[in-house]
Amino acid sequence: MGRDGAGARERKRHGRHYTPATLAGFLAGRVAARISTGPVRVLDPACGSGELLFAIRDALAGRLPGAPVELVGYDLDPAGLALARRRAARSGVEAEWRQSDFLADCAELPAESFDAVIANPPYVRTQQLGGAAAQALRGQFGLRGRIDLTHPFVAALPRLMAPGGVLGLLCANRFLTTKAGANLRALLLADLTPVELYDLGDTKLFEAAVLPAVTIAVRGAVRGDCRYVSVYEEEAGIAPDPESAGEPTADPGTVDPEIADPRIAGGEIADVGIAGGKGRDPGAAGSEGADLETAGSEGAGEIGAVRAVLPPRRDGSFERGPTRPGPQRRGAGQSPAGRAADARAGSRARGPDSCAGTANEERELFAALNGTTDAMVWRQGRRFAVTVGELAMEPGAAAASVGWRMSRVGHDDWLRGVSERMWRTFGDLGRIRVGIKTNADKVFIAAHWGDPADEPELLRDLITHHDLRPWWIDRSRRTRVLYPYELTRTHRVPVDLARYPRTAAYLERHREMLTARGYLTGAGREWFEHWVPQRPHLWRTPKVVFPDISDRPRFALDRSGAVVNGDCYWISLADLGGDAGAEDMACLMMGVANSSLGLRYYDAVCGNRLYSGRRRWITQYVSRLPLPDPGTPAALAIMRRVRELVAESEPGAAGQAELDELVDRAFAG
Repeated sequence: MGRDGAGARERKRHGRHYTPATLAGFLAGRVAARISTGPVRVLDPACGSGELLFAIRDALAGRLPGAPVELVGYDLDPAGLALARRRAARSGVEAEWRQSDFLADCAELPAESFDAVIANPPYVRTQQLGGAAAQALRGQFGLRGRIDLTHPFVAALPRLMAPGGVLGLLCANRFLTTKAGANLRALLLADLTPVELYDLGDTKLFEAAVLPAVTIAVRGAVRGDCRYVSVYEEEAGIAPDPESAGEPTADPGTVDPEIADPRIAGGEIADVGIAGGKGRDPGAAGSEGADLETAGSEGAGEIGAVRAVLPPRRDGSFERGPTRPGPQRRGAGQSPAGRAADARAGSRARGPDSCAGTANEERELFAALNGTTDAMVWRQGRRFAVTVGELAMEPGAAAASVGWRMSRVGHDDWLRGVSERMWRTFGDLGRIRVGIKTNADKVFIAAHWGDPADEPELLRDLITHHDLRPWWIDRSRRTRVLYPYELTRTHRVPVDLARYPRTAAYLERHREMLTARGYLTGAGREWFEHWVPQRPHLWRTPKVVFPDISDRPRFALDRSGAVVNGDCYWISLADLGGDAGAEDMACLMMGVANSSLGLRYYDAVCGNRLYSGRRRWITQYVSRLPLPDPGTPAALAIMRRVRELVAESEPGAAGQAELDELVDRAFAG
């Protein structure tokens, strides 16, 4: 259960991401606030060491004193359950701990037998589940497409919940916006009604590398809108939304009494222990490639550690923490280890009161999450914007298929205005493709080449995310890819290696690594191919290229004929017509995408953000960006300005400001 490397790998394999006590208390408080009478029977289907069950018991004791509470926890991990039993014995808590596979047992459990479910299901993705296991779960629970273990766990729950029963779910926030998340969105809308949604963003309240979200849902129909709160680090250099400009730092006293967390409002001392260990064995592990959002190690706090919490004032509000410094700009190249070292150094500099300061920050954050207005809070030297709104969904069947977004007064009017003046979307005009994926980059990609360099027609310049700036491509670090395909063919046709003996000898030296990609040869492909080579004949055509992950839009025009790497996406001008008009359209697309309006539209409609303000610029999001009518004077002015920006070696702030004004004008009434 420690933080050793082997333990971290094992936790990741089984999806065991432990719930911190403070976050467990928040989730439990939100569930308890929706329960008005006892007795209460509570289920945690993947309980680990029981943190969520202990938290909900405490929350219900505060809300319904004397009401009987029955706790039932499932998990496959014997060590986690042994710890849960010891903790329960020490604190006098009665609970039923079942060392069993919940997904295997759930069909035998009586229907409508639980008044509340509180869950942090294991997070194991399709690649780690293995194809056979994933297919079996899809069939058992009626799921589609790519899944993770969260999906079947949630699918099993509504039948077990009594009418009016409450679900408190902690899971990765990616379900809110991704195509794969449609399974979970549909499940939450079929027999349940979401009533509260908290996108906890990049607060790092949860030690798993995934970004968390808390969902509170009730079985059956419920009147009113679903409250939606998000919290993300405020980004330096981005002007605030006009609606929230000038918002003060959060005052933790501004709390809606209807949604107050009993554990926070009570000012009690919280026990920070190991919790939420997830014990389902997914079978064969391993994936075909690392995923940025799920990479990294996970861990849990030391058992018995105590976090100090300041008492509330007489009026119920909280004592303010020390004055925060102004926002600091972090070094762009600073590693997570470097930031951790800085944090440790800052903690040492603050001295013995630093623990209380950290508790104050968490108190302010959770109070802001419970508040009714937008706020700014500080956490670990970073400033976060807490935004409060309501859940907006498309009507009918599209409610699950289209990603969810936040609805806000004024902001929705702006979105409606943009939509009314939109001519087409990016996806209407051309196909948005991901770059190549070799699944053996050490073999195929390098800055310096040996033997294959004598057969240069197979070595192609490669554009990676490192090369991209808004408008233009900086090839200061020249990288080339061994691209063994016929460039004149419209579909992948591998070259005859007999024509390239030096390249053939090089690849032969790496045959063992390349043939290990059994999924490729199993699909009838040559052992030396890339997994995703894309369309070889299109590389010579000009194209718009942009990185998959970036804090800002970086759409650039490439005329060099270079290949695009898999950490980027691209739009071929051949799909836009391939003539002068196609380049004009590409300029219009880049102008909108690289503008402040384009960024604001992305955040409002797509909203998939990672740590430190980074966004995913993938097909399903970029395809939704709006375009004005290209024949209007405003659109023609955007095209002219973008051509100028593309031609400039170092576009300045003035040029960007002028572009922003032109794009605003194109969508203005």
